[in-house]
Amino acid sequence: MVRRTIAMLKLMLVEDGKTLWEMPLQARNWDRRSLRHEFDEMENEMKRFEGLFNALANEGRMRMMRSFFDVDHSRAFTELMNELGMNPKIVSDSTKRLRRTGFIEKDDDGRYRPTRSGEAQFLMMSVAMRRMLEILDQL
Repeated sequence: MVRRTIAMLKLMLVEDGKTLWEMPLQARNWDRRSLRHEFDEMENEMKRFEGLFNALANEGRMRMMRSFFDVDHSRAFTELMNELGMNPKIVSDSTKRLRRTGFIEKDDDGRYRPTRSGEAQFLMMSVAMRRMLEILDQL
């Protein structure tokens, strides 16, 4: 008789060794009421999801957000153009969209920097999604 081990994939948020939140990544591992509740809550947040995904659904904006994580967390408009090799219209459109969605802000000196929320959102989305893609490729 061959025994087959079924792996359960979970997404976990852990701080200092303490699990703050965990989520099974397969529908069959969810209690049906809990899953229905999560989907209902997702429906209530659809506009926020759309804004988040649309803001990061562009390679240029992803590269722009990535640039803020170098030594200096701020960039002037011309620095963004030169470092990323983008034309002024694209930089302008991208900074407007990222500001509108709360990812970045513009200081009194005209420099752009990620907001606290924008920094957290970008880190969570880019790092977690990349790692999840690696795992999904193995399934």
